[in-house]
Amino acid sequence: MIVVDAHEDIAWNTFAYGRDYRQSAWMHRRREAGKGNPRATIGLPDSLLGRVAVVFSTLFVLPSHKVGNLAMAPGEKSYRTPQEAYQQAMTQLDYYDRLREESSHLRMIETASDLDAVLATWDDDTEISARQQGMVVLMENADPILEPKQFEEWYERGVRVVGPAWAATRYCGGTGEPGGLTALGYELLDVMASFNALLDLSHMAEESFFQALERYEGSIIASHSNPRRFRNSDRHLSDEMIRLLAERDGVMGIVLYNRFLSDEWTKGDPRLSLEVVVQAMDTICQLTGSSAHVGIGSDFDGGFGAESIPQDLETTTDLLRIADLLRERGYAEPDVEAIMGGNMLRKLRECLPG
Repeated sequence: MIVVDAHEDIAWNTFAYGRDYRQSAWMHRRREAGKGNPRATIGLPDSLLGRVAVVFSTLFVLPSHKVGNLAMAPGEKSYRTPQEAYQQAMTQLDYYDRLREESSHLRMIETASDLDAVLATWDDDTEISARQQGMVVLMENADPILEPKQFEEWYERGVRVVGPAWAATRYCGGTGEPGGLTALGYELLDVMASFNALLDLSHMAEESFFQALERYEGSIIASHSNPRRFRNSDRHLSDEMIRLLAERDGVMGIVLYNRFLSDEWTKGDPRLSLEVVVQAMDTICQLTGSSAHVGIGSDFDGGFGAESIPQDLETTTDLLRIADLLRERGYAEPDVEAIMGGNMLRKLRECLPG
């Protein structure tokens, strides 16, 4: 079995906290001891041990009007103009290219052949020293796309997944900032469809979400969203949204963040049981009548750390513990494999050129 994590803020962590993804989360914690940073959960060694074969690696830039609402990380930047957003996201993309060049354990997934080559290194008899993790570039917040037709440049650089929103962007409404698709947003979806890119609906405001479902002709996911039953916020998906996503054969990745798994949990509270993650997954399976529409979108380390994730998870090495709990709940092995990675792989294959 392999794990696919549909949302990790790898480049953001590098620039915000100075963390080298090639080092383990434990090394980051030792180096940052006493600094008050969230406890790191991601690192390439941890993911290789945890059989995280594919990760959707984000390009994330922060709009300056949201700075006052957040605790900024030490090296975090924000943008005021599309050009600043473009430059910051390109810097992150350049970092992924350097990682690929400097580590034999990493490969960028831009084609189906790339994906097949990565998966071939995860046969059960393959030594960990020969394994590769595939990185799929996901743009979270489309403001770095200067204009819709400029998406071609991003696609040529390897971006295969785009989430138009975080907060509101020039393209649509977002979390905490309601609104529909703008004229630019409709145009962007059409351009993305012409490249067969994967559309990420996470963070899109409800109006934008429904409009995008109706407009977009390509494949869709919600890379990191939870059922609104668990966290009553526009950041997450209502039962209706989940059902409509499933009708389009979409997949949503469960966020492994306590605050997104419970209305009651606040920072400083004891960590939730890992069982709540499986409850969220089971909720989606029951709503849709299938195990085909849920996966993992951890959102590690997106501004929170190990102190804010469920018990029994310390790093990405531990993600396979979710599979154990799914089995205990009675899920058959093919369903467990689908949830842990197969569902997201299905959507990824749909968008990759040969």
